[in-house]
Amino acid sequence: MKALIVEDDRSLSNNICEILKHKFSMSQAFDGAQGLEFLLSESFDVIILDVMMPEMDGYEVLEHMRKAEITTPVLMLTSQGANSDQLRGLKAGADDYLAKPFDKDIFEARLEVLVRRARKGEPQDNMLTFLNMSLNQDTRIAKINDCRLELHGKQFDVLNCLVEQQNSIVPKERLFQRVWGFYSPTEFSVVEVYTSQIRKILREHDYEKYLKTVRGIGYILTDDSELYG
Repeated sequence: MKALIVEDDRSLSNNICEILKHKFSMSQAFDGAQGLEFLLSESFDVIILDVMMPEMDGYEVLEHMRKAEITTPVLMLTSQGANSDQLRGLKAGADDYLAKPFDKDIFEARLEVLVRRARKGEPQDNMLTFLNMSLNQDTRIAKINDCRLELHGKQFDVLNCLVEQQNSIVPKERLFQRVWGFYSPTEFSVVEVYTSQIRKILREHDYEKYLKTVRGIGYILTDDSELYG
């Protein structure tokens, strides 16, 4: 998913990027005019828009983008918490409003609601993605770029679970329960066998490096080098 941050405070903008780096690919604009240029040339899943900015304030950006029939959901950020300011933003076309300073968890939750609301009812495949890898949960087809991965049976289910929980440790016990079931007579060591098979498949596309073993616990699928090397 793609997010646009229109915020003239570079430190805050960079902090937002850090908060959202595992969920969005981000573009940054540092004044209203630059933000509007992005909006007129690219499509985004959500926009984080400051109110008080040089060149063009957030209200003006909103008015221009809505007139251009850009319906992307907008979360407005402002140091002004008065009801009149919030009302002005909502009337201009904002979908939600958050006063600074804000709580990180609340900020993330607000964005998730906006994206989910915007996508609700849209026809789309039941897809999961990790970098350039996609998994269609309906057809059980996995691809990296346009190349199909030769996954068979529960290999798809194991990889699906890892992609669902990307950037988080998935304990071996959880993988076993999700894929084989708590009461399965299958040996618990089957988890290691299948993850080894998946590594070989990913190696062909230079994606093996993203599947890391957390000794004594389980596995993590991540492109963040700070997470378990």
